[in-house]
Amino acid sequence: MPEVLDWLERRFPEGRPETGEYPVDVLFASNMISVGVDIDRLGLMVVNGQPKATAEYIQATSRVGRRAPGLVVTVYNWNRPRDISHYERFRSYHSGLYRHVEPTSVTPFSSRARDKGLAGVLASLVRQGDPNMAPEAAARNFDPDDIWVREAISLIAERAASLVSTQEAAAAEAELAGLVDRWVAQNSGERLSWSTRGLGPNRGPENRWLIDRQEDQRNSERWGAFVAPNSLREVEEEVHVYLPGRTEGTP
Repeated sequence: MPEVLDWLERRFPEGRPETGEYPVDVLFASNMISVGVDIDRLGLMVVNGQPKATAEYIQATSRVGRRAPGLVVTVYNWNRPRDISHYERFRSYHSGLYRHVEPTSVTPFSSRARDKGLAGVLASLVRQGDPNMAPEAAARNFDPDDIWVREAISLIAERAASLVSTQEAAAAEAELAGLVDRWVAQNSGERLSWSTRGLGPNRGPENRWLIDRQEDQRNSERWGAFVAPNSLREVEEEVHVYLPGRTEGTP
């Protein structure tokens, strides 16, 4: 994929391109083009059929026109009821496109959901519920025996019990206890800030902060106690997939 993206970045020169350097002028792509393709030169897209999800439709068609104006042409198939329906209400559908985005289903307090969001929820409750914890450098004021800290943990556990089960509530409470221990260990009597905000280029082990952003992909940049999503776009880290029987680096 990185090689293909680099190829797409090539622009047409004033003269005749060299052999092997000709830019891409037509590209056939699956719906995977909707993920992470930020090529400014793309200006025209033909969508072959209406995608099943409106969110996918928005993501895919936003790959063009990122700098200069772009044009998206949707080609419907008259044999598909979904395509016919979208054709018949094309104007009303596109005038309120974001109203049709489907909600994302999430299993509340599942183990992977806790891994992803529990640290951020705990830090948010502690910081917003206590005025003394609000300043950027106030993460060092954390006291595991504080009444509000214990109440915040109880609120999360009660929420888990009401939504899922007492077993999941107990698991969440155990993980919260582990997060509290990590917070205390990260503090260690030194100046501890909530995040790297305000540090500028002075990021390193000598500076202590609590939360790293999910978008900081390289582990060498992470010295915080927690890793938490900073926006709804931060879903998963990049992973490498290798086919059985293939050596690393071969397609």
